[in-house]
Amino acid sequence: MSSVGLAVIGAGYWGPNLVRNAQATPGLRVESLCDLDEERARAVLGAYSTVRVTTSYEEVLKDDAVQAVAIATPAATHFELVRAALESGKHVLVEKPITSSRADAVKLVELAERSGLTLMCDHTFCYMPVVRRIQEMIHGGELGDIQFFDSVRINLGLVQPDVDVLWDLAPHDLSILDFILPPGVHPISVSAQGADPIGTGRACLAYLVLRLNTGAMAHVHVNWLSPTKVRTTIIGGSRKTLVWDDTNPAARLHVYDKGIDLAEDAAMGREDRHRKLISYRTGDVVAPALPETEALRGVMAEFAAAIAESRPALTDGRSGLRVLELLEAASRSLETGGLAVPVGPGVPAARSVAASGAGPASGREG
Repeated sequence: MSSVGLAVIGAGYWGPNLVRNAQATPGLRVESLCDLDEERARAVLGAYSTVRVTTSYEEVLKDDAVQAVAIATPAATHFELVRAALESGKHVLVEKPITSSRADAVKLVELAERSGLTLMCDHTFCYMPVVRRIQEMIHGGELGDIQFFDSVRINLGLVQPDVDVLWDLAPHDLSILDFILPPGVHPISVSAQGADPIGTGRACLAYLVLRLNTGAMAHVHVNWLSPTKVRTTIIGGSRKTLVWDDTNPAARLHVYDKGIDLAEDAAMGREDRHRKLISYRTGDVVAPALPETEALRGVMAEFAAAIAESRPALTDGRSGLRVLELLEAASRSLETGGLAVPVGPGVPAARSVAASGAGPASGREG
């Protein structure tokens, strides 16, 4: 497979990580790093790098050696940068969220599909080995029917000046949920409650509830104010339940063959058949062996493979669109005091909330 010439746009928080992992990916060839601050870009590359530095995005788009761009800039700039790249015939990897509004995201997804170009979202957590294993277990039916998804992402974090805690931290959990749900299962409503106990003008802790079309529930707790760091996800199925503790690298994942089984009593009359017998199942607890590899390396490998194979990436533009829809619905719910906001197929697009006090995140890792 010939390598794809790549330009990284943005040398700030996330750009250096993109450069480092792209340089270690056989299917990619880093041609240039573009940033308005030329000195910062040169500092990222070091004195002996052959990668070109430029402050001109237009120059990057005119470069025939560049077939793809990876955009690591604030979310407010994503729409114009991604659109210009697609119109120039470049494949695009873009930080989350894909844009600041659903309407803009739809335009980009449709443009990429009309042009036959790869548009991929950098949902980094989806490329962690543990998340890939969880997806395989769920899609393979090992857990049975999904009954609940419960995620906690809290720490004593930096209170962001331009975004509330939902847009800062919840995109990670929402992208994971979107990635691991089996085909045909999707959220149908979102409700959110938040609080600002320290008077920052935006929610510093929040609770997010998503109803799924199967009747199951997903719950996400995000918080900037916790003195301890917790990164735990519990996914319950009709057959097994798994617990993912991302702060425990020695054993991130445990799978429990424990649960509650319901069975009808054949001796009951027809009028009493709604009554069930409850039995408790207790079995083994298994900790699968997982490789420890950098998730962003997987992102870059998938980007290169999707381009080479002319197929949608695992976290393509439409997955970014679905996550953005959930974030916008959560913000509308927050504004209304927690009312459930319908989402999913067949639900008309509502107004953007990018101009509200919530605001879009800029791809920060939580």
